[in-house]
Amino acid sequence: MYLEEKLVQKCLLQIEEGLGWGPSQDWHNDVFIELSERIQERTKVLLSPVTLKRVWGRIDYRSAPSKTTLNTLAQFAGFENWRDFKGTAPLKTKHPLQKVVNANLGIIMLSASVMTVIFISFFSLKGTGNDSNVIDPESIMFKSKPIAKGLPNTVVFDLDLGGIDSDSIHIQQYWDPTKTISLKPGQTQATGQYYSPGYFRAKLLVDGKPIKQHDLFIKSEGWLGTLDYQPIPNYIQSEEINDGKLSFPTAIFDEVSKNEQPINTTYHLVQDFDSISGDNFILKSSLQNVYRDKWAVCQKTYVIILGTKGAMVYSFSIPGCSSELGVMMNDVYFSGKEHDLSGLGLDLSETRDIKIQVMDKQVEIFAEDNKIFAGSYNESIGRVVGIRYRFLGLGEVYKSELQDVNGSTTIDFLSNEILE
Repeated sequence: MYLEEKLVQKCLLQIEEGLGWGPSQDWHNDVFIELSERIQERTKVLLSPVTLKRVWGRIDYRSAPSKTTLNTLAQFAGFENWRDFKGTAPLKTKHPLQKVVNANLGIIMLSASVMTVIFISFFSLKGTGNDSNVIDPESIMFKSKPIAKGLPNTVVFDLDLGGIDSDSIHIQQYWDPTKTISLKPGQTQATGQYYSPGYFRAKLLVDGKPIKQHDLFIKSEGWLGTLDYQPIPNYIQSEEINDGKLSFPTAIFDEVSKNEQPINTTYHLVQDFDSISGDNFILKSSLQNVYRDKWAVCQKTYVIILGTKGAMVYSFSIPGCSSELGVMMNDVYFSGKEHDLSGLGLDLSETRDIKIQVMDKQVEIFAEDNKIFAGSYNESIGRVVGIRYRFLGLGEVYKSELQDVNGSTTIDFLSNEILE
């Protein structure tokens, strides 16, 4: 326990309450990734998902958080800095009764342990006498199907709740616990809205606990462009952006130019790519960032690989902005604030050839055959099911080819051809 741990826990609790994402003990990796992004958006400081997991006690780490981490968390919670938070949230001094309790803590704990053993023994002998609240997942039907092609898309969930009697039955549409659909006992159908293509995991929750889950695949039906407004993007269909290269129409360029606030544009391709492993592949891309005015001076560009079990995110910028870069290799995250990612600092005002090579979870990135990054991860991302190119402002893609590591299959995404 470090000196200010109680104050840190108080700050974390305020953040949890403000987010409304449910108890942090139920958060998984994707939640911490989303939290990292939100903190960066609000404070302009990147705290990696790994750092957040350490602070929240999800990773065993005995050192106190850094001053930068504490200031950033306090700012995200609505305070000027950590000193401001401490000034408005002092720890309570111990009441005299608390001192008595502490002095006799050993006796109290021993008595409590004895009483616990007595109660457990009593109820073990007595038995519950009522198994009516036990839910058999095999008796539950939980399926889904998209009703349209492309985006946005409505998904129909078919249900047989098997006589579940609860006033808290929900469908969690994907990782975000706030994106839920409320159900009534006996309800047999429900619908949910999806605004982005992807590989999602839908869960049936009863009293907050997952009873059943399944994967939900919403494909992009060819390349899909988005102007990334929240929560509903502006969609640009494949025939408007793909003519042998990926490029947004002039009207979108004008719309981006008029935006006073930073905005991303993204090219999405989400489909099943002939069972190419996400842990053994080569992705070759040629791309250029074509908007560098106002808030887009850093030319930030992202290459995102989606898998059935996870994802990878690689970011690039001009060399002078490499401190703001990050790399996510499924369960491993590198922040430009904590690691030297200057190799990913590229002048993208001209076309650059970028190759991402993954072999047995070992990652290497090349720009014009020069290695600019190397790393590794532990948890498999499963099969490759999607590629995204995201630009702060606007960008163009002139090549996008995916191949398995032995070179037996190469997919040209721009022509949608399989090359032998």
